[in-house]
Amino acid sequence: MSQQIPQFVVAAPMSGSGKTTISRGLMAWLAGSHSEPPAVPSAAHAASHAARRVQPFKCGPDYIDTKFHAAVCGRPSVNLDTFMASEAHVTALYRHYASTADACVVEGMMGLYDGYDCQRGSTAEVARLLSLPVVLVVDARSAAYSVAPLLVGFKTFSAEVQLAGVIFNRVGSERHYALLRQACADAGLCCFGYLPRHKALEQASRYLGLDFSQSDGRNAMAPLVDLMAQHIHLDTLLQATLRPRPTRPAASALPLLHPQPSAAPVRHILVARNAESFSFLYEEHLAQLRRMGRVSFFDPEQDAPIPATTDLLYLPGGYPEKHAAALAAATHTRQSIRQYIESGGKTLAECGGLIYLSQGLWTEEAPTAAPAPPTAPTQPPAAPTPSPAAPTPSPTSASHAAASSAHFLPMVGVLPF
Repeated sequence: MSQQIPQFVVAAPMSGSGKTTISRGLMAWLAGSHSEPPAVPSAAHAASHAARRVQPFKCGPDYIDTKFHAAVCGRPSVNLDTFMASEAHVTALYRHYASTADACVVEGMMGLYDGYDCQRGSTAEVARLLSLPVVLVVDARSAAYSVAPLLVGFKTFSAEVQLAGVIFNRVGSERHYALLRQACADAGLCCFGYLPRHKALEQASRYLGLDFSQSDGRNAMAPLVDLMAQHIHLDTLLQATLRPRPTRPAASALPLLHPQPSAAPVRHILVARNAESFSFLYEEHLAQLRRMGRVSFFDPEQDAPIPATTDLLYLPGGYPEKHAAALAAATHTRQSIRQYIESGGKTLAECGGLIYLSQGLWTEEAPTAAPAPPTAPTQPPAAPTPSPAAPTPSPTSASHAAASSAHFLPMVGVLPF
């Protein structure tokens, strides 16, 4: 009989309930990766501190939450997406990474049953496919006992999705929690505990996900794990989610992860990667590139030319607009990439990578690089000419001030825009 390890999905009735906060807190607690011990140690905490190998996963095509996971667990977080991949592939992928783990935490996406077509492609579909129990995170900031019928609905909606229990988030007081715990009991579900409302747990959101400009997700680990140690029954959660550790699938099930020997020359594949401006990377994409050749990484914000041995350049997405000054200042990097591309070098660029290949960006950041090339515009785009009846804008107007403070920061400049 194979060893049993904790394996579960962290899901919620809707987005914004706190899945990422609780997922990374549980990951840190299991892996013992937070920097300080909780103020109130427990037997469960002591048991979890045995340096577990925690394998994180993320439902759907998300590359932002996975950064939080990797920072906490020290292992790449793997996407499980039944929209872009077959059920057989998702199952084999989970088994491959789970087979070497001591615990597996799968963070869901959106609401539990939200998919591209009703529940197709949803977190519930992944939980059903992998036979994983679900830990439901419920945002209780605006409800108390009224969560009871909500819980009954989630418990009984599908016999193929097993709810292991509930964690309440943003609980206002012990009295509030007592009502929520009673609601759980009356719904026939285990209550694993709660997290109180706490300013330290707030994480600003930006664009398509969470804000990485201020933190990589690790700086809040100590207070988060401290609160979990006080308010969540981890030992109960672990017992409720024990499942046999999956066995590793045959190599034929995941050819991307098992490169075949080749007599062809080894290609040098150069990938842009850093903390934020080039950070939207999928683990399986890197596995595909490693199958094609030797992969190395570089940071476009560091001013150094790319290697002359580069056979393929990959510029993934990210937030280059937030680091435009640093990218513009790296003139040797930009010039070497432009020379590589104009000499016929193969390049794959997407999202922020295409922005980086453009002529440049208008930004409020002060330039720290050499002036823009002669072909680049030297002034912000002109405002439309006002009609005779329209008043002439004052030089002190907000629009004039914004235009006056804009700076043009050159990028690589191989695209016409």
